[in-house]
Amino acid sequence: MSSLDYEIELGETERAMVDTVHRFAEEVMRPVGQELDRMQDPQKTIDEGSIVWDAMAKYRELAIDTLSTGDTDMTPIERARLSAIISEELGWGDAGLALTLTTQGGGLVSWLANMSGHEELIRRFGGSNPEEIGCWAITEPDHGSDTLAMNQPHFNDPGVRANCIATKDGDEYVIRGQKSSWVSAAPIATVMALYCTIEGDRGFEGGGVAVVPLDLPGISKGKPLNKIGQRSMPQGEVFFDEVRIPADYMIFDQETYKTALQGTLTMANSWMSVTFSGVARSAFDLANQYAKERVQGGKPICEHQSVKLRLFDMYRKVETASNFARKVSILNSATDKGKLHYAIAAKTYATRVAFDVSSEALGIFGGNGLSKEYPIEKIMRDARASMIEDGCNEVLSIVGAEDL
Repeated sequence: MSSLDYEIELGETERAMVDTVHRFAEEVMRPVGQELDRMQDPQKTIDEGSIVWDAMAKYRELAIDTLSTGDTDMTPIERARLSAIISEELGWGDAGLALTLTTQGGGLVSWLANMSGHEELIRRFGGSNPEEIGCWAITEPDHGSDTLAMNQPHFNDPGVRANCIATKDGDEYVIRGQKSSWVSAAPIATVMALYCTIEGDRGFEGGGVAVVPLDLPGISKGKPLNKIGQRSMPQGEVFFDEVRIPADYMIFDQETYKTALQGTLTMANSWMSVTFSGVARSAFDLANQYAKERVQGGKPICEHQSVKLRLFDMYRKVETASNFARKVSILNSATDKGKLHYAIAAKTYATRVAFDVSSEALGIFGGNGLSKEYPIEKIMRDARASMIEDGCNEVLSIVGAEDL
């Protein structure tokens, strides 16, 4: 039994869609993610001819992103529920690829472009062109989770200087500085949702959110980051040398930045929670299957009481994380009752469960769990990374507590 069994209101069409995504996660994402993970040079994961491009093409064929357009008979609640389930399935397939695949069409950038009312931005980045790949840039070389802590004292301290600053110059903004190596999908992105500081005396609070095409003069990228987990998701730094954008590409300015950041963080944490509840489920499924096949002491290890207890504890954690994350995601996506602290609680809980369950699963695999011939050690590394990305869990928890 999985948490999907609790969704008794899912219709035949919805269940068929989930089954399709699950097959894609199992048959495409898992083997591709494992192959990308083994590549010692991160650049090879995105070079021409890399298997990642084939996976991205197959994902586009599923047309999952049409769920968000509203061109279906489903209600907003039904769409949000199905979207959350699909995100969990993608996380079950591969954590890093779950993010990489969904950058097609622009990701967060398409939302900003459509909000802008700017015809050029909507036409190019509004989501109709799957060849556009978006990224979200907020962390900097000297600033990580502190850029997200909008309810903490340092956030409006003018003495805290950003690494990436936009200066108004007539009907343009000039962008100077750097975003850190942790910009997800940056090495392959064509457009960026840039969260930066606007020149002034308001610190991080005086920020702005801009749509920045990455083919503009003055933009350069560093090498893809070599990291311990989620190696199937390319991340890298971006540099801005006197980069000019039209002023109306700055979708949110200093007066609206804090509200925009809170909304972004709410949705990002909601998405992370459902994705990594899927990662937790993948670890449990592998351990449960292995325990039925591995014989020790003359019988499958699942018949030993200690293993039974461990498996049931894992199962309990996975199902509570999955249900909590899904409910929060639906609430935040499809109603006006969403809260930032709901999203943070779901993200920090689901990612912690993903790591705890994958670590326990590795123990059930025993010595085989330490071998790269088995996928469980990769899943544990992916899960550990989730407790740091999109805001480390400790800082997010402080922000969430303040929001209560």
